[in-house]
Amino acid sequence: MNSVKINFKASAVLFLFLGFAVSYAQDLKPIKLPSPEKGIGKPLMEALNLRSSNRNFDTKPLPMQELSNLLWAAFGINRPESGKRTAPSAMNWQEVDIYVTMVEGAFIYDAVEHQLNPVSKEDLRGLTGVQAFVKTAPINLVYVSDMKKVSRAGADDAAIWTGADCGFIAQNVYLYCASQGLAVVVRGMVDKTKLAQALHLRPEQKIMLCQTIGYAK
Repeated sequence: MNSVKINFKASAVLFLFLGFAVSYAQDLKPIKLPSPEKGIGKPLMEALNLRSSNRNFDTKPLPMQELSNLLWAAFGINRPESGKRTAPSAMNWQEVDIYVTMVEGAFIYDAVEHQLNPVSKEDLRGLTGVQAFVKTAPINLVYVSDMKKVSRAGADDAAIWTGADCGFIAQNVYLYCASQGLAVVVRGMVDKTKLAQALHLRPEQKIMLCQTIGYAK
């Protein structure tokens, strides 16, 4: 009987926590992004020549148009008739979600609607890494793989494939930033447990990498 009471209390606490988290995020509104500008940028070979990592970021925010272009380049829909994306994914699982952390809060990129859906109104940038610059750089992307979507694959294959899928997206971001003269660096040093809690992730959602974007200092 005591174990039943304890389980009931634990369930009630979890229910209240999830309800609070949902209502907290709902205080924010979805941000509809402007249409991406698909005719801009340097030629591919020039962008590849300029591709590099930079850890010196200005605090100046990115314009909404720049963020729109960046997210579409990362993993936007480039073939509306099929819903396929700018980066490949194994079996077209599209299992990687992009969380966007900035001073206004944390959001998840909705590629279908090309908008940012709210997750938290807290500034979570400082949780996306251990380096000092992550707290003040305008944008930190968090790549999260939903392992439930790759459950048909064996554990080893799923880890390899979703890691590759995440890498494709991160490279798209690198090339966009090279083309647009933005500073960028991909990172793996992050307290994934704390960040997952702050983003209200499910157990099957795994943080893969983070990537910082902004103007060079």
